[in-house]
Amino acid sequence: MSHSETPTGKGTNLAFAYVTTLFFAWGFVTSLIGPLIAAVRRVFELSYAEATLTTFAWFIAYGVASIPAAAILSRLGYSRAIIVALVTMVGGCLIIPIATIVDQYILVLVGLFVIACGVTLLQVGANPLVAALGPQKSSHARLNFSQFFNSLGTTLGPLIAAPILLTGGVFAADAVITDPATRAESLRSIDIAFLAVGVFFAVVATFIFSARKTINAAAPVPTAEDRMSPLVALKSPWAVFGALAIFFYVGSEVTIGDLMTDFLHRPEILDIPLAQAGGMVAFYWGGAMVGRLVGGLLMLTSIRATTILIVNTLVAALLCLVVTQTGGVTAAYAAIAIGFFNSIMFPTIFTLTLERSTAPIPATSGLLVFGIIGGAVLPPIAGAIADNSATLNPLFFVPMVGYLILVIFAVAASRAKINTRVAAGAPGGH
Repeated sequence: MSHSETPTGKGTNLAFAYVTTLFFAWGFVTSLIGPLIAAVRRVFELSYAEATLTTFAWFIAYGVASIPAAAILSRLGYSRAIIVALVTMVGGCLIIPIATIVDQYILVLVGLFVIACGVTLLQVGANPLVAALGPQKSSHARLNFSQFFNSLGTTLGPLIAAPILLTGGVFAADAVITDPATRAESLRSIDIAFLAVGVFFAVVATFIFSARKTINAAAPVPTAEDRMSPLVALKSPWAVFGALAIFFYVGSEVTIGDLMTDFLHRPEILDIPLAQAGGMVAFYWGGAMVGRLVGGLLMLTSIRATTILIVNTLVAALLCLVVTQTGGVTAAYAAIAIGFFNSIMFPTIFTLTLERSTAPIPATSGLLVFGIIGGAVLPPIAGAIADNSATLNPLFFVPMVGYLILVIFAVAASRAKINTRVAAGAPGGH
């Protein structure tokens, strides 16, 4: 948020540590969507396009909830908004068991939507808060460091969830999918996964509640400008451009991550069991984790954040092209390697936009998080391509186009001037 001085000191460092735990939490639950797609596709006997509705239900929440979330943040402040977000996420996790008991896929989608609404509020608050908790010149590196823990969550998620969601029941050898007992076993596995996640969110909410005074003391003081309508961000060309970049980044990253399990499972790629393929998705997200650590360290040097973003987006586009033209191990590892180059994209696009936008920080953050709706739009397009192709390789043309658009954003950002408000001390970068 706008403020006259950048917070510093021990309290700020402690608040930064508390807020960073949230990045792990929402990374963990978001990464469950990939194994869940493979699970519901088999349990409910869905096409790829129908199964990717789980992704649609999750990411459409960003489009619905991001602008209201910015308004909630500006009125409740950081700590209270974060607690409301976590309680909402617990509520969503409790809807999933109800959905499986009544055997309704549509209710699974409702539960995912509610969880994602909570994650939306979490992201609207946590991303700019991390950017503000420390010196302006190191905000790119600081947000990349927090996103490292987000990637830790997305790496551990598939490793833990794939064995739960993709073994036994309908995935057992010689399983009869239409057998009620077999389906019930797989439905209970989905229950266990989301009830465990709900307990985890409840613990994090308790943790943040106990730390609320520390967070409030370190957070920047909101101004009258911060309380302006979130829609004012639409008047800032850079806020809109940044939201468009987030749209294509998230859409591209999620398209790959959510269909990776089925892609690696295919006979022309690795021809391995679904559970093993689901576990290997951890390498995709793990690459992003390593890349964020490396990228954050590089941003503490004289290398410009825009330069790193240009290189990463170009390489990601090239790797997508490789996947579309090859098969077997080459295609598999080219697809997995994209995760490493995805690494710094979200936090770098976020901070580059914050420092160039002429709109208030909460409004800009709300519009940027709205851009995450790309995760609802691009995967179903890729799923439709997969349903109409002999192999899954052609779906990688969708993220390839997304990364090429991000190259344009990165080049434009390298030539644009930083907003004077940021140079005076509001969150931004070098």
